[in-house]
Amino acid sequence: MLRTDIELSMRPAQGSPPVRWRIADGLVAYETAVETMELEAAAIADGADELVWLVEHPPLYTAGTSADEKDLVQPNRFPVFATGRGGEYTYHGPGQRVAYVMLDLKRRRQDVRAFVAALEDVVIRTLASMNVRGERREDRVGVWVQRPEKPPLPDGTMAEDKIAALGIRLRKWVTFHGLSLNVDPNLDHFSGIVPCGISAYGVTSLVDLGLPVMMAEVDVRLRQSFESVFGATIAER
Repeated sequence: MLRTDIELSMRPAQGSPPVRWRIADGLVAYETAVETMELEAAAIADGADELVWLVEHPPLYTAGTSADEKDLVQPNRFPVFATGRGGEYTYHGPGQRVAYVMLDLKRRRQDVRAFVAALEDVVIRTLASMNVRGERREDRVGVWVQRPEKPPLPDGTMAEDKIAALGIRLRKWVTFHGLSLNVDPNLDHFSGIVPCGISAYGVTSLVDLGLPVMMAEVDVRLRQSFESVFGATIAER
């Protein structure tokens, strides 16, 4: 079955508490984020309420479980962290909204492909609310934007840029890690890696597409889109 044919609703069982919605102040060290996710995911597996945690990181690269060392083009440019999420090399930094999504799929659907497609749908809905058409590709996880103003690819197809990356991990059917949406990061920082092992396509951001939006506005739209797919949230104080 194609991901475009998967039923995307991942709402929890009726009567489930809303997902906690947490927004970090300032830049969060990657080590702190991983430690926090580990603790929260363990608590959720034991029955705690689910959590979405929005952060920004200082500039860094992460290596997923499928990372190829040759794709780390500039190994001394920024700190590099090996991580247990799926995927290859990716970049995190200021101006990029990272959403760490910690959900218990036993309370929803124990279907990893559907979960990944649902995360992509959250991004696609968020972009659509700003009149940007984001698309999924069967052979490339993440969300892509066509760029007709750029030269076509060598095979004659339209140029495309990646605007959001996904990488997840599960433990006891609880998800962690999640997605990153490029709002206004320094796109040159991506040149230190081959993002997600894909060299044929570029990377873009909302600001690069001509949308000078603030992170707070993106957060509101992201939350609305998340609730459309995964159900209610509650702001964590």
